[in-house]
Amino acid sequence: MGRFGDGREWFFRARYGLFIHWGLYAIPAWHEQHQFRLGLPRKEYAPLARRFHPQDFDPEAWLDLVEAAGMKYVVFTAKHIDGFCLWATGETPYHVGNTPWGKDALALLAHACHRRGIPLCLYYSLADMNHPNYPTSGKSYELPAPEPGDEPDAGKYLAFVRAQVTELCTRYGKIHGFWWDARMFEAPGAGLNALIRKLQPDAVINNRGFDAGDFATPEREWEEGEHARDAYARPTEACTSVGFQSWGYRAGEDFYADRFLEEKMDHAFAKGGNFLLNVGPDARGVITPEYREPLLRLGRWYGRVKEAFEDAPAVGGLVDNPDVLTTRRGNTLYIHLAKAPASDAVVLRPIDALPRSAVLLNTGGPVEARLELLPWNHRDRKAWLRLARLPVNEHAASVLVIRLDFERLPERFTAPSPAEIVA
Repeated sequence: MGRFGDGREWFFRARYGLFIHWGLYAIPAWHEQHQFRLGLPRKEYAPLARRFHPQDFDPEAWLDLVEAAGMKYVVFTAKHIDGFCLWATGETPYHVGNTPWGKDALALLAHACHRRGIPLCLYYSLADMNHPNYPTSGKSYELPAPEPGDEPDAGKYLAFVRAQVTELCTRYGKIHGFWWDARMFEAPGAGLNALIRKLQPDAVINNRGFDAGDFATPEREWEEGEHARDAYARPTEACTSVGFQSWGYRAGEDFYADRFLEEKMDHAFAKGGNFLLNVGPDARGVITPEYREPLLRLGRWYGRVKEAFEDAPAVGGLVDNPDVLTTRRGNTLYIHLAKAPASDAVVLRPIDALPRSAVLLNTGGPVEARLELLPWNHRDRKAWLRLARLPVNEHAASVLVIRLDFERLPERFTAPSPAEIVA
């Protein structure tokens, strides 16, 4: 996987970030695409701005959670598909400064991030259900059709986007990343990524804009075939939300199981990628306990196993078990059981060397490691490394990660050829 070789290298060191979806949609508390999914015209949705007053918004509390969960950066929704802006933009009156609250949410968050040294990235939706020049054609994340008084014009709308990007990249100090989303029309010559690179050269840019960008963004269940890879072919930031139904705050939300989220995290990290985990603050600006607690629980797991990801790149082809991922640092090999094991042992064929020590990072306790010829592998007539008596029941709700320390780890283990197999 290629590296950037410049100021964007922070991305590979940070690895784990907090995604924050917040906006007017926190008031009805149903879904971040409230306006689109319910087919609401502007006259029914836009008045929510007159009720936006997050009196308990405290960016320091958000960043306390970031640090407590072991996260290293933040991605914040500056503008979602409804077009409402969480900064005091001069390009549209539809912004947070024109609400009863009247404050610049992005300015407050940016100040806190800069003070605490936490990289800040900005999400920006290219679809916009409020702007009169947006080229609405009834696609997803758009109005069904232009509303009275609209003048759809892609050129004028892109000029608006360019002006807003300039604001975001010049008014709020250093921006570490730009997260495009909801590109529903093509404009390959728009030059928006080039503008960001000119104004914020250390910012990483995702692949959902008009240009290729710096990194891929598999989401929730991810693209087909993703789990078959040992390592990502390009810089990647996988993302999901703690909430099953919505990325924004939803009253009565259904939440993913911790085990499910740990599997997603481990897959992303063990394949050399970043992981972005999302919460939705409520209308008061608070990350409520039901959203906060999963992050803290996952953070405790991550804190115990993160040595298996830090300076430990993915290594493919070491074992023939498709449910096992491997990372390596020197003569230390890390075994990731991201898929729940079917038994309390795992065979690491064709590894035929015994490690000096085997430790379950989840607990710090020893793991029984043996070289054994097993009934299932009888045709090999060879002993492979077997990790036994794993606490799969005691830790059924958690992904197990095992550290194997070898005197010398061969560069490549090889399975026996057919000629070596005794019938």
